[in-house]
Amino acid sequence: MTATEPVGTATAAEPVIAADAPQPAPGATPPRTPLIARAAAELVGTAALVAVVVGSGIQATELTQDVALQLLANSTATVFGLGVLIALLGPVSGAHFNPAVTLAEWWTARRGGAGVTARELAVYVPSQIVGAIAGAILADAMFGEPLVKWATHDRSAGNLLLGEVVATAGLILLIFGLARTDRLRFAPVAVASYIGAAYWFTSSTSFANPAVTIGRAFTDTFAGIAPASVPAFIGAQLAGAVAGLALVAVIFMRGKTGSGRPAA
Repeated sequence: MTATEPVGTATAAEPVIAADAPQPAPGATPPRTPLIARAAAELVGTAALVAVVVGSGIQATELTQDVALQLLANSTATVFGLGVLIALLGPVSGAHFNPAVTLAEWWTARRGGAGVTARELAVYVPSQIVGAIAGAILADAMFGEPLVKWATHDRSAGNLLLGEVVATAGLILLIFGLARTDRLRFAPVAVASYIGAAYWFTSSTSFANPAVTIGRAFTDTFAGIAPASVPAFIGAQLAGAVAGLALVAVIFMRGKTGSGRPAA
């Protein structure tokens, strides 16, 4: 979901980074990290995330018929799983696991900030989608469900789409707000906690992720979403990403120096 810059000690052969140098945006990783490694991290991370979401949903429905307890189990597993995945893979790929985050960072880079290039965007997003589908299939396999069975859970109501706009806007605001304030070290806890909370305060249970939405269409279980509901959900998520970036620009507006340049 966000980047964590590996900490190291500068040697005599390495240039010392100035204290006022631009800080990496969410997802920004050291140039020495090969793109294939970052793609693998995004694929595996997204697959693991969807496996956690779908698998815990299946487990919950097998253990209790109480929908509130099912959602509690599902959200709790997601919080812990997501936090671990961000901490583990953040230093490699930035731990986006989410095309909305990748697209937002690409847009930020186009506007002169740090972020992924168009080439990296073209690698990240397919990796995330393939990983999401693989994660759903893996979860179904672990619980003896049909490997691919289209979900029948209709989620097309307007109030659910509004929930996705809100959930995604909040996620983008959180990630890029942490980057603007140089507090990305808190991302594993902060992002996982936000998603856990959004499970409960949004009507849609906070998918907030186009890749995860696509993956969850492949499983007709507790976490599934009917394929017919997917396009509108993704549209709502992209609208939420735009709203989130707008909020970041307003709330974390940078001041200007006397020369008219943005302050560090």
